[in-house]
Amino acid sequence: MNVLIVDDAAFMRTLVRMFLEQMGHTVIGEAQNGKEAVDLYGRLKPDLVTMDITMPEMDGLEAVKHIKSANPDAKIIMCSAMGQQQVVMEAIRSGASDFVVKPIQKERLQEAVEKLFAGQGMKIGVM
Repeated sequence: MNVLIVDDAAFMRTLVRMFLEQMGHTVIGEAQNGKEAVDLYGRLKPDLVTMDITMPEMDGLEAVKHIKSANPDAKIIMCSAMGQQQVVMEAIRSGASDFVVKPIQKERLQEAVEKLFAGQGMKIGVM
């Protein structure tokens, strides 16, 4: 599946890209803030977005709201070091499909992706 990675940290985008590519997915774009994410989402129409929360210009929660208003069916997995219950609930209320706590582990990311697309007949790559 085609994925857009959104994180202000280049090393984190690289790590997520590596994990997703090892799972058999294609990264079609990367953004370093929410504003770029909204723009790229509109142009690239990815199957999945991985989204950091704390970023400059527009945070991930605001970007999710913009993306979901344009496409209510958008699939977005939030990725953040802030794993507190309140932040997770806010991410879900904003429209996120799932939440992965940093440091991201490949197994947890794969579980989130598989769970998200389980009922959609999409073939999920193996490790």
